[in-house]
Amino acid sequence: MNSSAPKSLDNAAEFAWQHDDVFGRIASRYDLLCDVFSLGIHRLWKRRVARRIADEPWTTLLDGATGTGHIVLSILAHEATRGRRVIASDISPKMLAVAQRRLAGYRERVELCLLDAEGMPSMPDGSVDAYSISLGLKICHRRRALDEAFRVLKPGGRLIVLEASNIRWAPLHRLYLAYMALCMPVLGWLATGGDASAYKYLLQGVREFPSAEDLALEIGRHGFVDVQFERHSLGIVAIHVGRKPTGH
Repeated sequence: MNSSAPKSLDNAAEFAWQHDDVFGRIASRYDLLCDVFSLGIHRLWKRRVARRIADEPWTTLLDGATGTGHIVLSILAHEATRGRRVIASDISPKMLAVAQRRLAGYRERVELCLLDAEGMPSMPDGSVDAYSISLGLKICHRRRALDEAFRVLKPGGRLIVLEASNIRWAPLHRLYLAYMALCMPVLGWLATGGDASAYKYLLQGVREFPSAEDLALEIGRHGFVDVQFERHSLGIVAIHVGRKPTGH
């Protein structure tokens, strides 16, 4: 997640769900893993992106890489989303099963779908007003995922991304990466009961993810306009927003 990372590396974590069902294995402990790795700060990030998504103009939202449904629950809790519809999607049936239980109180407003963010043939072109993906691009092939986001959005539709970013002061950024490299293996091993692949992919994804500036450029190259971003927690993560042009 720095400017010196290889710009051609479309899958920062070098993760392929077809070969390793790591998220299925850790579904019941995924929220604990997030708490451990971020020292609980991920909950603040998710509340902020949920607020940003809720404030955008949409009737139907497709949320990619929904995971356990934490962010979708926060989105639906906002008064502004009353009467709106959310399609919550993930590639892992076990993660969706956790999300289904968490979102049980919103059955009339949420549809859960088993979808691969890199290819969603069951979703028609221009079928949703907004597309969000949070902390999922680092384990995706970004080019394919962003192409799909662009395809399923209606003209004028909004893209909202929460993802790893870069601390602008380089010495502090290097210190943060060193902390992750030293502590994540130990904490991850404890939180997952010894499943090394879980923290391996997350650490790789954080280390190799583009800077906030570089990701904004990538999003723009995929056809989105009015791309903006804001850093949070000194730049550990950033929220990017963009718009599909009218006439597409």
